[in-house]
Amino acid sequence: MDFSKLIRDIPNWPRPGILFKDISPLLNDPSSLAMAVEQMANPYRRMGVDLVAGAESRGFIFGTALAQVLSAGFVPIRKPNKLPYRTISIEYTLEYGTDKLEVHEDAVQAGQRVLLVDDLLATGGTMQASCNLIQRLGGDIVGITVLIELAELGGRQKLEPYGNIHAVLQL
Repeated sequence: MDFSKLIRDIPNWPRPGILFKDISPLLNDPSSLAMAVEQMANPYRRMGVDLVAGAESRGFIFGTALAQVLSAGFVPIRKPNKLPYRTISIEYTLEYGTDKLEVHEDAVQAGQRVLLVDDLLATGGTMQASCNLIQRLGGDIVGITVLIELAELGGRQKLEPYGNIHAVLQL
């Protein structure tokens, strides 16, 4: 299935010079969405995933679906002041600025096997921050799965220390 036909480019969003990859058309197509989730999950089916962690907000879309497919729990990694319980946080660099992520301090138990997920891997900043949060909680990262990798931005190199990286599409 050629998912690239269901991903539209939005130039200069959210800032000038950024080419945003809009996955809304793919999400709107039931069979494409189902197939994308299956392809993101397949490399991890026999890896004993306990939890799937996804960063706000598109990581939630694929993360909860992957958690269901893999019979795992889901851990939301959120922007500041969105989680109601005690959190740990990390500040990180994006391709167009800085940001901060938080996770509940009890979201992952030591030794739990965690798969990280997002819709897009660009420079790797958000995923690297997410991996660091999971490791600080004692989680063992079994891999990273994304729908789209923008290979020319080099995010994969930042994430290689965290293990297996799977991208359904490389654009």
